[in-house]
Amino acid sequence: MSSVRVGMIGYKFMGKAHSNAYRSVPMFFPQAVKPEMSVICGRDPKGVKEAQEQFGWQESVTDWRELVTREDIDLIDINAPSDVHKEIAIAAAQAGKHIFCEKPLALNLKDSREMLEAAETAGIKHMIGFNYRFSPAVQLAKDLVESGRLGKIYHFRANFLQDWILDPEFPLVWRLQKEIAGSGSHGDLGAHLIDMARYLVGEFTEVIGMSETFIKERPIASEMTGLTAKGNSNTEKGPVTVDDATLFLARFESGAIGSFEATRFAAGHRSTNSFEINGSLGSVKFDFERMNELEVYFVNDAEDVQGFRRVMATDGVHKYAEAWWPTGHPIGFDHTFTHEVVEFMNAIEEDRQPVPNFHDGVACQAVLEAVERSVEERRWVTLSEMAED
Repeated sequence: MSSVRVGMIGYKFMGKAHSNAYRSVPMFFPQAVKPEMSVICGRDPKGVKEAQEQFGWQESVTDWRELVTREDIDLIDINAPSDVHKEIAIAAAQAGKHIFCEKPLALNLKDSREMLEAAETAGIKHMIGFNYRFSPAVQLAKDLVESGRLGKIYHFRANFLQDWILDPEFPLVWRLQKEIAGSGSHGDLGAHLIDMARYLVGEFTEVIGMSETFIKERPIASEMTGLTAKGNSNTEKGPVTVDDATLFLARFESGAIGSFEATRFAAGHRSTNSFEINGSLGSVKFDFERMNELEVYFVNDAEDVQGFRRVMATDGVHKYAEAWWPTGHPIGFDHTFTHEVVEFMNAIEEDRQPVPNFHDGVACQAVLEAVERSVEERRWVTLSEMAED
């Protein structure tokens, strides 16, 4: 297969990130199947036309239902708001299209399972957008865990801290409305932490959590793009129906324990996405704000040089790094999306499921909802309970 013809639904924050990734693959990963940027889709004719021209798509349309049935499209990319993921994905699967869907997979566990079933029944390739897995430094952490160099894993602790809605007058954007987003910081930020934990440490067995919505009402948004918005001049307000912050504890099948915090009210933290893993033979620490670095500690180092060392994951020995710049030259947020697309293109070429896929999306959704149940019922909730739902 020489190319994969892509139809993308959504054209704002994630639409721009995905478009940039599709454009980068042929230049930096020429051995991969080329994604062909065929059609971009959005509800606003003017906005999607501008995005088509800016991002470099061949055509723009406003009807996703027509797009998913077109014979000249191989893959449907869904990065529209979460409330439309299910309907689009099921229609695309039934039309025999491969699917790349942003996280969270759906608004709830039931819907995510239906999406997985539709994709599996159709026999198509499916991928979910957990892009942070694709940082070379995270890939190094994965290698250190899997190779046993960190020994038995005891702790996983993770934080995703932002402050972009700290101002109580910041408008009521769609990410703050449960019927569209599903949940707030928990589903938006915490989903990434949950996926990272599953990727690096393994499956969850039980969780207990707490959450808070600090600002109950906000001005109605008159305009929104990505993480920016303008308020309505008439000062009308609407209710915030999602969490502003969620914290939880967890146990893993491996015997490890974990702590998680996701908040949009951490002043001074623009996007602190970090984790630490402690094992019997060593530890690693990662912070996406310094995404090219992994801090590594081994207990067997000589006493006079013990301590965390900074490893720059920019050498060619690190996964994906060899495709970019000379040693020591860093990469950024956008590169993780390119690596996602490379994984998907390779999976299509090799006739296998890409990783992460809808199975991972369902597993993540189960943990998200277990935490929500724990918050509501003020108790430990096992993942086996979610399997019975």
